[in-house]
Amino acid sequence: MHYLLLGLIILAFVLIVFEDVVHLNKAKSTLFIGTLVWIIAFVFPEKSPQAIQEALNEQLLDIAILWLFLMAAMTFVAYLNEKGLITQLVYRLLPNQLKLSTLMILIALLGLMFSSLADNITASLIMLSLLASLKLETKDTLKFAALIVFAVNSGGVSLITGDVTTLMIFLNGKVSILNLMLLILPAIAGVAILALILMQGSNEIITLPKFKRPIAAGDKLIAALFLLTIISTLAMSVLFSVPPVLTFLFGLALMFIVHRIIFRKEQNPNVLEYVREIEFDTLLFFLGVLLLVGMLKELSILKLLPELYTMMPAVVANYIIGILSAFVDNVPLTAAILQSDIPMTRGEWLGLTYAVGVGGSILIVGSAAGVIALSKLEALSFISYLRFIHWLLVAYTCGYLAVMGLTQLLL
Repeated sequence: MHYLLLGLIILAFVLIVFEDVVHLNKAKSTLFIGTLVWIIAFVFPEKSPQAIQEALNEQLLDIAILWLFLMAAMTFVAYLNEKGLITQLVYRLLPNQLKLSTLMILIALLGLMFSSLADNITASLIMLSLLASLKLETKDTLKFAALIVFAVNSGGVSLITGDVTTLMIFLNGKVSILNLMLLILPAIAGVAILALILMQGSNEIITLPKFKRPIAAGDKLIAALFLLTIISTLAMSVLFSVPPVLTFLFGLALMFIVHRIIFRKEQNPNVLEYVREIEFDTLLFFLGVLLLVGMLKELSILKLLPELYTMMPAVVANYIIGILSAFVDNVPLTAAILQSDIPMTRGEWLGLTYAVGVGGSILIVGSAAGVIALSKLEALSFISYLRFIHWLLVAYTCGYLAVMGLTQLLL
């Protein structure tokens, strides 16, 4: 039964890879197989039905939290996109004409900044909306997509609110806030190296559209509320351990109320209509992928990971774990290592923090940012992203080596 379930999970990921060949939407295939493996687990149980139900409930709770968070963030972004607010603000900061290579550097910096201020899901939605508005050629769109995914994943590794795995390692007492700040420079270095590689041959001058229409005061207020929601989410999480999803849902509810008050005398569409603008393919894809990862956890595949640390030095094992996080969700990977209580130095724990936070960028399905990009950009597929895998590995390796070098010098 283990082999059957594992075979089905592998089949699901193969169907994602060859989506363009089989012409089966990845959201449909992952949801189908993701639910099928759990049904099989109930019909042919190797544990008690109660144990399987508890495992499924735990997985569904994680999925529900992610769904609700995504729904709230995507509704905000859908509203701001509809009003052209994000693109207007960014374009007003940029010159009318600039080299494509210069734009690539600016996009990398924006990705790092947004994911540091917010979280990688919100940052991904904002950056991908900006990328879509640029209307670049397909080859350039793919380059920018790879850079955005890597930059967004790199931006949050030095903040306990920026990445779940960073928070997990911090809460286990393996690193301190000051230790995590050491990851800022390696994260910037990795993104800079990838940007320098990808910008080769991109010397053409492009003209950016300029939005001349004024931004309505009400829309500015909604944008300010979005920013306040992000800041509040970070503050409430750090100060009072309020779950980020709760604060974000509160911000969304406040947005609905504020919008109703502002536009009560105007013939404006109901703000709830923007919930319908959400691309539910993205949410269904997440649902299917997380069900598959949950079954991998049930099959105890992840429990084999700590054995890596008995076969090789922790520095090497952490590097490999980062690459593995491109295949399996980094949260259960990190949890398996923390639960095994592997002895590591403070510097080695920082190396693991960077590895599991950034390593998922190597494959498009290896991180939330990648999955969102895959769902939102028509030109992007698993195969088209693979053309950058060697450069992503180079950038990841350079960032990881920078972490190791800094920790050797300062810790």
